[in-house]
Amino acid sequence: MSNVLAVVEQRDGALRGTAREVVAAAVGLARDSGGEVHALLLGGPGIGASVDGLAEGGAEVVKVVEHEALADYHPDGYPAVVARIAGEGDYSSVLFAASALGKDLAPRVAARMDLPLAGDVTGLTFEGGAVTAIRPVYAGKAFTRVTIDATPALVSIRPNVFQPVDQAGAGRVETVEMTEDPSSWPTRVVSFEATGGDVPDVAEAGVVVSGGRGMKDPENWALLEELRAALGDGAGLGASRAVVDAGWRPHGEQVGQTGKTVAPKLYFAIGISGAIQHLAGMRTAGTIVAVNRDADAPIFKVADYGIVGDLFEVLPRLTEEIRTLREGS
Repeated sequence: MSNVLAVVEQRDGALRGTAREVVAAAVGLARDSGGEVHALLLGGPGIGASVDGLAEGGAEVVKVVEHEALADYHPDGYPAVVARIAGEGDYSSVLFAASALGKDLAPRVAARMDLPLAGDVTGLTFEGGAVTAIRPVYAGKAFTRVTIDATPALVSIRPNVFQPVDQAGAGRVETVEMTEDPSSWPTRVVSFEATGGDVPDVAEAGVVVSGGRGMKDPENWALLEELRAALGDGAGLGASRAVVDAGWRPHGEQVGQTGKTVAPKLYFAIGISGAIQHLAGMRTAGTIVAVNRDADAPIFKVADYGIVGDLFEVLPRLTEEIRTLREGS
């Protein structure tokens, strides 16, 4: 079979922003292989009402598994259900988002199916009957092409890389029964604790504002918050490793090799020198804007736009200009 299965995510009954991106990546593979795109959505009772947008994004079949035990992500339940459906469907490839949830789910599915996994992929093709993935290596300094000699090919895609598509057609919705027994799952999820409020996760935000040690004090983060607010609701907040290690910001905001890898359309590096550890997490951003008082800072080597100056003078003016432009539009 040449059909492709796109595993899409939901939270609190609503599709995540990465859902249509995974479907878009699946559309590209299916176009090359001549197969169909099937989307798989797991959730609590009534989750089937949230499938709007998946068909318009290219999914010809939307498989929905509804069960109260699947209302929230479960590290035993989700992998068991996905692995079963992926195996029964005889798919050529199964795609996940390389999000916080996907980075936990995809390896567990791979282990259950005893298959390799290509993670954090930025490009996909179907050549010679096999899936070829492009992955960043050496902290993003190079890219490698990996041919996946396994069926199905398991792949997780980097958020904000595969742009959602719009195409006519209404995909049919299929309800799939959950045959797994939740009482047999050894793990029990007690609760979830939200840390970012209404601010998008830095790994999924289309615009990211990050700060480094140049901010001098955690209280100065209010300047970055103002810039983020001026950029709109879709902007996220990030931080360098040095800032997180100092306890200024939570680890969930860390961008870099030991933090999160981001690929937003627009990335602001404020007071960040640009150590290789940080560059590994953000150098694939569409447009990079850097503000630093050191003209020789490594960050300027990857920046599309750079401002050499005192960030405490630059940031308020930059924020005001952006706010004025947005209000004018």
